Amino acid sequence: MTAISPAARQTRHLVIVLGLTTSFVFVESAGAYFTGSLALVANAGHMLTDVAGLSLAIFAIWLGQRPATPEKTYGYYRGEILAALANSVVLLLVSGFIFYEAYSRFKAPPEVRTVPMILVAGVGLIVNLAGIWLLHREAEESLNVHGAFLEVVSDALGSLGVIVAGLIMFVTGFFLVDTIFSVLIGLFILPRTWGLLNRALHVLLEGTPSHISLAEMRQEMLALKGVRDVHDLHVWSITSGFEAMSGHVRLDGQVDGHQLLENLRQLLRERFSIEHVTIQLEEEEMAEPHIHE
Repeated sequence: MTAISPAARQTRHLVIVLGLTTSFVFVESAGAYFTGSLALVANAGHMLTDVAGLSLAIFAIWLGQRPATPEKTYGYYRGEILAALANSVVLLLVSGFIFYEAYSRFKAPPEVRTVPMILVAGVGLIVNLAGIWLLHREAEESLNVHGAFLEVVSDALGSLGVIVAGLIMFVTGFFLVDTIFSVLIGLFILPRTWGLLNRALHVLLEGTPSHISLAEMRQEMLALKGVRDVHDLHVWSITSGFEAMSGHVRLDGQVDGHQLLENLRQLLRERFSIEHVTIQLEEEEMAEPHIHE
């Protein structure tokens, strides 16, 4: 039975959020040009990365649904992880642009048209809240959907920040606030982007999934009757929600290898939710180390 990525179940919602976000990028970009607000530029730039991230997520789902081939035995599941990696890199570049532009504006902050700025940001907040509602249920099940969800959440906070900045400038006429809030939006993007980047790299480097303890797994395998030793144990993610495991198990005396193998598979499936298992059973003489002269 072919494993199905959790992200595949979110395609419809991702497409809806992509349509809403793409439409508003044009609105917010026009609003940023009309009002002269860097905070709107920052938020529009961030929403543009949402468009890229959502597009990559949908593309990755399409790749993941393609069948495996003799050349690509796992199919295209890693497309989701590559999309998340590309998304995080783009977000880092956007943050860099915001900081660069803000540096020049600190010297001479331009006047900003606050009322249209507030109205545009308000519409953006509504769009973001709709995206959050659509994606929140299964955001933790898929790295790609989780990345898209975090971007929409950060955009919502960014839109709220732009509204607050607009109100402050409307009341006080202190236009440097626009630049300050644009920097805050950039700083808000960075830690979440860094976390997404680290998670994507961890999967690509075939690190042990964070929710699985190899030590605990080894102890539970050793507790089964007929298991003398467990070694060369590896667990990694093919994509988010699809883990694989391989290992060597040394038999303890005369045991039914077929039954033991079934017991091990049942343990790994029920206790650690791992379906893709490769276990090599070894008798005592097979486990002896070879000495090379």
